[in-house]
Amino acid sequence: MKDSAVVVITGASSGIGLACAREFYKNGCRIVIASRNREALIALRDELNPDQKRVLVVRTDVSKEADCKALIEATIQHFGKLDILINNAGITMRALFKDVSIQVLKQLMDVNFWGMIYCTKFAIPHLLKSKGSVVGMSSVAGYKGLPTRTGYSASKFALEGFLETLRIENLTTGLHVLIARPGFTATNIRNTMLDAEGQQQGESHMDEERSMTPEEVARNIYKAVRKRQNYMLLSSTAKLSFWINKFFPLFVDRMVFKHVAGEKGTPLK
Repeated sequence: MKDSAVVVITGASSGIGLACAREFYKNGCRIVIASRNREALIALRDELNPDQKRVLVVRTDVSKEADCKALIEATIQHFGKLDILINNAGITMRALFKDVSIQVLKQLMDVNFWGMIYCTKFAIPHLLKSKGSVVGMSSVAGYKGLPTRTGYSASKFALEGFLETLRIENLTTGLHVLIARPGFTATNIRNTMLDAEGQQQGESHMDEERSMTPEEVARNIYKAVRKRQNYMLLSSTAKLSFWINKFFPLFVDRMVFKHVAGEKGTPLK
């Protein structure tokens, strides 16, 4: 990866996306920051690059195909190329499947899965030309189903299946595909998680002090892209659960149930 690489980051107005914008910019990249919150994006741009030569703001709702197409077109028009696409935009939920609205599940898939599909589809011709990188932001929920997160887990399993297939299809083209699996991270995604009816729950149910910081995750994503790693799995707990699940899945089922059942305000009994 060249220091002057052009990087598109979705969900860049907060959390891991914002931290990635700062990290890649700090390391000399030109960045395109996208999210629905244009005001936050402009504030980030002004913080990083007041003369705007290395930062482009594109308001984007990744659940809309036309917005994703416009994002990639604006990137090419402004910078003339695309080297790295970081599919970071995402939402989560907490509700039992028997209670959750179908519309909430659709919303999770529209943002977490279809948003990645749209952006990657429009970006792929340019990434193949540059032999660049596609990054998908997955989770522990991408390899282990999490109770009360049926929609979230489904979207991350789908994301991982797509990206793994994309990697295999491009074994001889030079395209790099990274599946990033951060551990629990202190971001506002849990404050905005949806309940059974699609309303934001407004309060984190986890001990944020024990979570990773977005900055730590961003540093590791930058390193993984530079090294062109296929997978990135952060936190000792996530790594341990991944390997134990391969050999003792029923044991991990019980541990996951116990963990989620112990959350503040959990609907799991």
